[in-house]
This record gives sequence, C-alpha cells and structure tokens, in this order.
Amino acid sequence: MSETSFTQDDMITLQNLLKKHKKTITTAESCTGGLVAHLITNISGSSEIFDGGVVTYSNKIKNQELNVSNETLEKYGAVSVEVVSQMLDGVIKKFTANYAIAISGIAGPTGGTKNKPVGTVVIGVCDDKNEKFIEIYNFQGARKMVQVKAAEKSLEKILKFLQKSLDK
Repeated sequence: MSETSFTQDDMITLQNLLKKHKKTITTAESCTGGLVAHLITNISGSSEIFDGGVVTYSNKIKNQELNVSNETLEKYGAVSVEVVSQMLDGVIKKFTANYAIAISGIAGPTGGTKNKPVGTVVIGVCDDKNEKFIEIYNFQGARKMVQVKAAEKSLEKILKFLQKSLDK
C-alpha cells in the first residue's frame, strides 16, 4: 500500500524505546490531519510517551499555535523546510517533549503548483537539543495515499533518529 515499510511492530519498537528511556514525542501535522497522532495512539500504553500533538492546517493556526512567523510563511510558503523547522520548534516547546515530528505538504488533488506539485511533503524530526532532520518528499497517489505515505515516512524517520540517539 505504500513506499514505506513502517509496521505495527515498528511502532511498538518506537514506543518501547521511548518508554525505556522515559522520553516523550509530539506531533505537528498539516496535510496528514492528525494521522501520525492517530497511529501513535493506536498502541495501548501510548499515553506514557505521547501527551498530545496539534493539527495546524491553516497558516493562521501555524502562526497562532506554533509561532511559525508570518514572514516565513509568506516568503517560503507553508510547504517548506523553513516552515517545518519552525513547526518543530513550536511543537516541542508547546508540549515540552523530547522528540517531535512535523509535516506540511500538498495531499491533493488540488493545491499543487509547478514548483510544488501534489504529493510534495516536507517531513521533519527533531529532539529537545535542537538536532533536526528535515527532508522534502514527492509521494505519488491519491490524497489518502499521500497522507498515509507521509505519516508512515515520518514515523520511519523518527524511529531511525531515536535508534541513533537512544540505542547507544
């Protein structure tokens, strides 16, 4: 169903790693509309590692809830590395979490441009020490497929990040 291979076993591994190290995770989602938070909370006991997340679908709410600057939104657009970086900063502070995922993209079928076609998604992960990894992806498929691929890719990215930083 998707280009990623993030499974329920991977989610359990992710959550067990966070629990073992007494760490928490949060999410700031735009085009995925809360799907990442939904996938996290599908696992029993997720309240130990997840206090909450935000869906910041509009630029107004990105600014209001995550302190993404209007200047950054205007200069780079909501689907940009710069905005996702500020989303990460805002959400990790808002929830005083140890790790965060932020996603902004164009799920379609409308909204795409020549420079940012439908399927363009920016995914970022970070820790509370401000180490960030942000990448731009181009997912293929209908709206729901783009959302699922983006959510799974974000979880795959945070698991790899956790394994590097916690599994030492």
